[in-house]
Amino acid sequence: MENGTISRRRFLMLAAGSVCAMAMPAWLAGCSAAQNDEGGGATADDGADSAAYEVQSLTLFLFDTVIQISALCAPELMDRISERCRFFEDRFSRTKEGSDIWNINQAHGAPVEVSEETARCIEASLAYSEASGGLFDISIGAVSSLWDFVEGIKPDDDAIKEAVKHVDYRTISVDGTTVTLTDPDAMLDLGGIAKGFITDDLVSMLREAGCKSAMLSLGGNVYVLGESFRGDDWNVGVQDPNGAANDVIASIPARNKSLVTSGLYERSFTVEDVLYHHILDPRTGYPAKTDLASASIVSDSSTDGDAYSTTLFLMGHDKAMDLLNSDERFSGLLVDMNDTATASNGSRFTLLSE
Repeated sequence: MENGTISRRRFLMLAAGSVCAMAMPAWLAGCSAAQNDEGGGATADDGADSAAYEVQSLTLFLFDTVIQISALCAPELMDRISERCRFFEDRFSRTKEGSDIWNINQAHGAPVEVSEETARCIEASLAYSEASGGLFDISIGAVSSLWDFVEGIKPDDDAIKEAVKHVDYRTISVDGTTVTLTDPDAMLDLGGIAKGFITDDLVSMLREAGCKSAMLSLGGNVYVLGESFRGDDWNVGVQDPNGAANDVIASIPARNKSLVTSGLYERSFTVEDVLYHHILDPRTGYPAKTDLASASIVSDSSTDGDAYSTTLFLMGHDKAMDLLNSDERFSGLLVDMNDTATASNGSRFTLLSE
């Protein structure tokens, strides 16, 4: 499709048989194998693995989001996946006392020994920061720690002004598994990359165990492994950022692909008629001023998708579309503030219309 465009007012909700790139209770509506009430044990109706395995399902609440995973695999593998998710929660959480990120933020510039996974995630983040010219920056923690999007609390302007002075990815140093913040008042927040990094790690676990069919949803991060449980493409939907919670604006058939969406609808609150959303601009410390309501990106790597979806959102429509159309690693869908959706050149998105 070349720059397919349609007004939001003509979008329809995706029919059953799809999965949305968002956390919602019915995300497994597209799986051919019906689940039982306990969330697992459904029998796949076709495929070479159906004789050996049943569909196993897992739902957790970690990383401040709903995690839902369904895979054609042994029950023991899903137990290991659950343990791995909790491992990352204990390393990557900014607010959990004793986590790697908590320890770094409390060290006030002293070197901190971290897990190999934390070091790799931070190093990857620095590469994305360089590529984006600082639009993506995990040192946003000095600012993000001030905002409360659950209770709807906006920080004092002077506090934001002071905190943003300490947002600079160049103050982050990684030497093996030792992390040092050269600015003692800097703080890390992996919220813009953690779910993507974790998704890729879990997909690797599934592949290494021989799993050939699975779907993972970590908030706005979806990865579809192999073919669907009925033997065809997965059908992944994109949430309408201007609609109700389960409204879908587009779908895309996919195998072995990640679809990540960043949007102002995910977490927000209103104070004195001003909407504040959770995607903060590292240059200002305030929610990004952009003409986009959401940015969705399809890629092989969910880590790439997580970091670049945030970058696209901050870039705004025209620059974001230029990046999507010029980088063969990606395809994407942008929804602007005028309720118009645009797919990148050559993408497989279907825009849903009346």
